[in-house]
Amino acid sequence: MKELLRSNDPTVIAFAKALLQGEDIGVFELDVHMSALEGSIGIMPRRLMVVDRDLFMARAVLRDNDIEIDG
Repeated sequence: MKELLRSNDPTVIAFAKALLQGEDIGVFELDVHMSALEGSIGIMPRRLMVVDRDLFMARAVLRDNDIEIDG
């Protein structure tokens, strides 16, 4: 799996997941439960992961919808 997106903003993560799922791209969210360790203040970013073969298409989907990604 490859990291596609890292963000502290839960709305960006939710929007990106919805877009990718709408394109039948499987996405896995990491660090979801880190808020329990940080005191629920949102300093730990969440990461979205996709399988290697879907990375190119997933990046294109996010760029087309004005979501900034690294790489």
